[in-house]
Amino acid sequence: MKVEKITETEFRKMILTSSDRLNKNAEFINSLNVFPVPDGDTGTNMSLSFASGSKYVSESTSASVGDLAQALAKGLLMGARGNSGVILSQVFRGFAKSVSNKKELTPQDLAQALQGGVETAYKAVMKPQEGTILTVARKSAEAAKKVAKDGGDIVAVMKDTYEAAEAALKTTPDLLPVLKEVGVVDSGGQGLTFVYQGFYDALSGNVRDDEVHKPSPVEMDEMVSAEHHKSAQGKLNTEDIKYGYCTEIMVRLGAGRLVEKKFDYDEFRGYLAEIGDSLLVIADDEVVKVHVHTEHPGMVLSYGQKFGSLIKVKVDNMRLQHETILEKDEEEEREEEISKNEISGDYGIIAIASGEGVAEIFKNLGATYVLSGGQTMNPSTQDIVDAISKTKKDKVIILPNNKNIFLAADQAAEVCDVDAVVVPSKTIAQGMAAMLGFSKDADLEENKEAMTDELDTVISGQVTIAVRDTTIEGREIKKDDYMGIVDGNIVVTNPDRKEAAIEMVKAMLDEDSEVVTIIYGEDGNKEEAEAIETAVSELDEDLEIEIHEGNQPVYPYLISVE
Repeated sequence: MKVEKITETEFRKMILTSSDRLNKNAEFINSLNVFPVPDGDTGTNMSLSFASGSKYVSESTSASVGDLAQALAKGLLMGARGNSGVILSQVFRGFAKSVSNKKELTPQDLAQALQGGVETAYKAVMKPQEGTILTVARKSAEAAKKVAKDGGDIVAVMKDTYEAAEAALKTTPDLLPVLKEVGVVDSGGQGLTFVYQGFYDALSGNVRDDEVHKPSPVEMDEMVSAEHHKSAQGKLNTEDIKYGYCTEIMVRLGAGRLVEKKFDYDEFRGYLAEIGDSLLVIADDEVVKVHVHTEHPGMVLSYGQKFGSLIKVKVDNMRLQHETILEKDEEEEREEEISKNEISGDYGIIAIASGEGVAEIFKNLGATYVLSGGQTMNPSTQDIVDAISKTKKDKVIILPNNKNIFLAADQAAEVCDVDAVVVPSKTIAQGMAAMLGFSKDADLEENKEAMTDELDTVISGQVTIAVRDTTIEGREIKKDDYMGIVDGNIVVTNPDRKEAAIEMVKAMLDEDSEVVTIIYGEDGNKEEAEAIETAVSELDEDLEIEIHEGNQPVYPYLISVE
């Protein structure tokens, strides 16, 4: 039967279906990250962003599609995480603007709304790049306009939109050479394709048998920590935690004395879903990795042994962790009240960073508030707006310290009730350097300019582990090798972590280098940092070298050269 219009009922179903589709395929989208580092988070960001939009829609009582689209756009705006989430929010901001006065949508209305989304998204990005989510949005909107003009019904318009998105997604490696070299499509474009797939399925009644794309194995250690749950759920009471044990296992399939079954992904995942939540299962032909919250960690371990030998086990008591976090929060809140703010005066300065040690460094430099976030944990627009409010200042400076947080920070600065600016720091080192350009006696624009000028005075290096074999810019990278990344470029790979760090610093030094700062994270340690210090001193005895404990995840070492 021909579908003439999208009513309130259809629109709500479209949003719920697409939100579910993004959620189920978040890890697949994450696995498309170009760099083989354990921090791919596009799928997570897009899923959480769209879930926020879906929540706003579900809370709206309006029977008008125009009103529901506005609710979706508002929810996406405030929940947007990472650049991909922000661009997705802009797509639906333009969509909502186009249908603001529409109670129902005709095929022509739908096509025009999709085009409106494209125009808004392109305007939101300073330097639009083809081969990204923007290309997928544009090509799919062009297809929608054509079929609507030719008299197609709503289902036909959405079908061609989705199919055009899939076709455009396949072309992204031809438009962005790095995608072709690594052998992946654009992750943001893949996310938008899942959204349009959900729209089409909701309108057509098409069923995909709960299809889930399975990612290649990537490291997922600490992907969902108690700290993350605190930030996602707010002031959760410890007694409200339904499943108390964060359980992670890695199983080598087919090995071990207790093997009873041949591994079946759906059966394996289905069993674990019955005894817990926050489930993540990643598998290939040799290994399966599991993250689940459960009351019965022993059952998870025993079940894993039916398929192979346990090569890694990690169980954390989240109730105990949560109580510790609440105690720490109360202490930090007291400290924040005491420290507001001799160094920054009438300003609020927000630094976004992960790791207690890194946060402490920023506080010592004069940051008013350190918002927990960074790789794998991009704060949303709302998170940043809330941080701005907590400073209780009328002038606020935001240091994103990660390029994937720029757009969310910009949106927060726009929608907050005070004067706020963003200093575009891409790394922790740049954020710290920017603090040196701050003056409490200068006005907001003067501080933004001075702090931005400081960004180029530091070279930023990061050491992390490769999660897959790949080739980037002709450099062959092996899984489990350590990489030295300098200002976004992989310059060193080495199976030895310490040697990788030393080689990276060699590549960073020049005749003007004066200060080297080594910050060791959760996977680094002081002894190894001191060994790196000794080796660097032998390169240039005039260098001043500092070592700090940062406690940051993902990167065992953050090293800067000034």
